[in-house]
Amino acid sequence: MANCKSCPTCPTGCATDEDASFRVSPDYERFSQKRDVFCRSHWDPEVRSDKTERFYESYRRPLKQWRRVDGYAQKDFALRNAGWHVADLFAERLEGEDRREGFLDYLTAHRGGAPEQREVTSPDEMAKEIKKAAKLFGADLVGITYYDERWVYSHKYSRAAENETPVDLEEGLTSVVVVCHEMDHDLLKTVPSALSGTATGVGYSKDVVTLLALAQYIRNLGYRAYASMNDTASSIPYAIKAGLGEYGRHGLLIAPGIGPRLRIGKIFTDLPLAHDRPIRFGVKEFCQVCRKCSDGCPPKAIAQGDPSDETHNVSNVVGIEKWTTDAEKCFGFWATQMTDCSICIRVCPYNRNYPAWLNRLRFTLMGTFLRRVMLRLDSLLGGGQRTAPKLWWNRLKS
Repeated sequence: MANCKSCPTCPTGCATDEDASFRVSPDYERFSQKRDVFCRSHWDPEVRSDKTERFYESYRRPLKQWRRVDGYAQKDFALRNAGWHVADLFAERLEGEDRREGFLDYLTAHRGGAPEQREVTSPDEMAKEIKKAAKLFGADLVGITYYDERWVYSHKYSRAAENETPVDLEEGLTSVVVVCHEMDHDLLKTVPSALSGTATGVGYSKDVVTLLALAQYIRNLGYRAYASMNDTASSIPYAIKAGLGEYGRHGLLIAPGIGPRLRIGKIFTDLPLAHDRPIRFGVKEFCQVCRKCSDGCPPKAIAQGDPSDETHNVSNVVGIEKWTTDAEKCFGFWATQMTDCSICIRVCPYNRNYPAWLNRLRFTLMGTFLRRVMLRLDSLLGGGQRTAPKLWWNRLKS
């Protein structure tokens, strides 16, 4: 489904693929979760190795041996894993039932909803209420778009049974509420390091709290709501359609004022809601002249050329024109480092922690004919340089 089937709140129609700069070919295939590189690291010998085992083990229990490198000491891994703690509690609480919520399955920690539905006379006003509630529950950004089955996984994967089953979202869902949490800028400046992985874990833990609370609010109004993180569907297409940002060369969402420093969550619902429209502020044009992420990527996993429908391996989506990252190379570097890597975020010129007014000005100019000037200026100002992890700890002490 490329467009909303029926949306009385959008008199000109919901956002099209063209509005969102999507180019989807007739041979597009819905993605099966089994092909995700993280799932493949559990079953596919092309990805699975002793290094991947050690990578996952480092998140579960203290390492037997610490690296004598700044940013990889015991305290760095300890802080990173603490940041993941809330997300891990929910991911692991039903593992005995073969559910890893938030990463393989949507979140289910809800009380029963209201037996009667609140009457919604204005989907536009209801959308405003949802956004206000999302911000109250901790979201930094929130947008709403229509339910598009193309971005929902064709199958979900069971690590225990090592098989695929159809995604079990119910019929009749009409909207997707997309929320984003900003990751800590100073932590990400220490990439690569185990310390920097704390920003990722904290982002996911915040996702859990916001998504569960917001989904429960919708259920309390008598409607269905399924809270999802990395499970169930691809988040970035929904975020773009919901007007939260544009797609960058590094394959990440870039939001105005924040850049790619985001974690994304989503809620599928049948609550009547008005839908937002995609925005454009020149990201594609800027990324076409900028190579900081692809030049700075150690395993050279990020595309250097123009957007295309080229795929590197089975972990890439077939049939959509975009900048596609080689997931095998990317995750292979993660496994070697024993922590996630965000070098592409650190060096991205959209990732700068200036005052809000200055970032708005920068983002505006980066979307104009001055984009090359802004790129050179970013380099001259030392944008994206790494901060030694020990300096982060020293600033904390002061």
